[in-house]
Amino acid sequence: MEVTRLFDLMEYRKATHPETAVFVAKYDNEWKKIFIDEYIETANSISYALLKLGLQKGDTVALISSNRPEWNYLDMAVQQIGCILVPIYPTISPDDYHYILDNAEVKMIFIDNIDLMRKIKDILHDLSNIKRLYTFKPNDGLKPMLEEVGLEGGTLAELEALGRDNAAAQQLQELKASIGPRDVATMIYTSGTTGFPKGVMLCHENILTCVNGVKMTPKPYFSRALSFLPLCHIYERMMNYLYQFMGYETYYAESIAKVVENVAYARPYMMTAVPRFIEKMYDGIFRSGQKMTGIKKKIFFWALDLAMEYDLDGTTFWYNCKRRVADKLVYGQIRQKFGGCLEMFVSGGSAIQPRLAKFFTCIGMDIYEGYGLTETSPVIAVSSALPHGRKLGTAGLPLPGIEVKVLPETNEIVCRGTNVMLGYYKQPELTAEVIDADGWLHTGDTGAFEPEGQLRITGRTKTMFKTSMGKYVNPEVLEEKFKESPFVLDMMVVGENQKFAGALILPDFDFLKEWQERHGIHCDTHEEMVTDKRTLERYQRVVDKYNAFFGATEQIKSYKVLNDTWTEANGCMTPTLKIKRKVIEQRCKQEIDNLFK
Repeated sequence: MEVTRLFDLMEYRKATHPETAVFVAKYDNEWKKIFIDEYIETANSISYALLKLGLQKGDTVALISSNRPEWNYLDMAVQQIGCILVPIYPTISPDDYHYILDNAEVKMIFIDNIDLMRKIKDILHDLSNIKRLYTFKPNDGLKPMLEEVGLEGGTLAELEALGRDNAAAQQLQELKASIGPRDVATMIYTSGTTGFPKGVMLCHENILTCVNGVKMTPKPYFSRALSFLPLCHIYERMMNYLYQFMGYETYYAESIAKVVENVAYARPYMMTAVPRFIEKMYDGIFRSGQKMTGIKKKIFFWALDLAMEYDLDGTTFWYNCKRRVADKLVYGQIRQKFGGCLEMFVSGGSAIQPRLAKFFTCIGMDIYEGYGLTETSPVIAVSSALPHGRKLGTAGLPLPGIEVKVLPETNEIVCRGTNVMLGYYKQPELTAEVIDADGWLHTGDTGAFEPEGQLRITGRTKTMFKTSMGKYVNPEVLEEKFKESPFVLDMMVVGENQKFAGALILPDFDFLKEWQERHGIHCDTHEEMVTDKRTLERYQRVVDKYNAFFGATEQIKSYKVLNDTWTEANGCMTPTLKIKRKVIEQRCKQEIDNLFK
C-alpha cells in the first residue's frame, strides 16, 4: 500500500511487519512491547473519543510530554480525524506556553503528568479556547486542579474508555478519506536561537518527503532503534516515523541520564543524536582511559589516536592491520558498553566536529550527518549509502527530488521542494520573508558544495560579524574548533565592531575536576576552579593551540573562563543544544564588556 498521509503508516506497518513490536517502553520498572494491533486500536479509540467530545477537522490539540508510546497514539488519533497536533516542549517558560497555546487557538491539551499541570495551571485562566485537559499518568490531585481552572478532563485511559463506548468507525473512515497529502498535519512552534515562537505548518507530504528521502541511510538488516531526543522536535519525530515505516522496534529511553544504560539493554542498531551528546560520549570514553595505568593505558590511547587518523575515502594496508589490532584490544570493548549492536548515529541539529565523526566511524559506530530546519520538515541533505553519499565533515547529498543551491553573493543555502513548509501560522509577511516568490526557502545558513555534490555547512549568515578593522569573523568555525579540547564544553565568540574577537569559554567541569586532581589542585567550588592560577595558565595554552589554526584577524585575543552553565532550562540553549547568542549576551553582558576594556 502507498503511504501518502502520516497515519497511513499504521496500516502499512500492519501489512509489512505485523510480527515485530512497534514501541518498547518501561512501565513500573518493566519493559513492555507494544505491537501494531494495540497501536491501531488505541489510536482509533482516542479518535472516537475526540469526535464524541466535538473536535472538528482543523481544530488544534496541544501535546506536552516526554517520549513515550502514548505520544504516538495521540499523534495518529489527532491526525486521522483531520485535527492538527501542536507538540510543545515540556521545558519552556510559562510565558512561552501562554503565547503558543493562545496563538495556536488550542482546544484541548494533553500533558505527561501532574507536574506539568502545576507548571501551566496559572496561565489556563486566560485561555478561553481551551476546554479540556488530559494527562497520560493518573494522579488524585488532577480533578481538583481542573475544577480550579474551570476545565473538564481526566486521564488518557478514561478518554480511551469513552472512545470504546462510542466507536464511530464509519465516521472515522470518511474523515480519513477526506484528508489529503497537502493538509496540515502538525504545527511546530520554533524560535530557533532568536525571536518569538513561530508556528511552522507542516503537511503530511512535507514530512513523508523526508521519510522517503532518508530511508536509504540505515543498513538493510537494522531492526531496533533507540529514541531519546524530544519527539516534539521534528528531527526526532520524523525519524520515529521512519522507524515505523522500516519495521523497527523503537525503544524509548527513560531519560537522558539513562541513555547509556538503556542502550546496553535495548541493543539498538541506530539512534539519533545531537553533536553535544556525541561529544559527551567521547569525553566519557576519554576519561575512562585516563583512569587506566601502565601498558593498558598506553594501548588505549594509541587506539584512540589511531582512530583520529581514519579516512573514510581509503586507508593503507598497514593502517588497516593496526586498526584490526585496535579493534580487538579497545574498539570492541567500547562497542560492548553500548550494547554491541550500535552501528550508526544520525547526527543533526548542528555540525559535528570531523574528529568525532572520524573516531566513532573508525571504531564501528558510524556517524551519518544530516542538515535541515523545522521549516524543511526537517531534512535538506543527509549522508547515505548512495554513490558519494557520505563524506565526513559534510551533510551528505541533498534529498532526492529536492532543489538546493548556494547563493553566490552571500553563500546562503536555499531550498525548494515538497519538504518546504506551508508557511508560518497567521504570519504571511514573515512567511514571505523566508520563502521568496519563486518558492526558494532561505535557510539563513551558509555553505558550499563539495566537488562530488555533498553539502558542507559553514555557518550562519546572522552570526558572522565584522570587527572595527573591517575583517569578517565566523564565530561558529572558531567555536567548533576550540570545542575539540576536552577543557572546553562550550564557547561563544563575540566582537562585532570591536578591534578583535573575544570569547566566553564554558569549561567541562567534570573533566576539569579530574585534571586538577591529577595535578594536585584542590578546589571546592566551580568559582575556585576557574580562578585557580595553574588552571588559567592551562586554558591559555588551549587558546594558543587552537588560535594557531586561524589567521591573525580571526584569533581570540581576549577571553573569560566562566563559572556558569548554559542549559535549555535557563534559556541559554535550544532543545537541540545550540547556544542562544542573544540570551547569553544579556546574561554575560558585564563579562563581554570586560573583554574589550
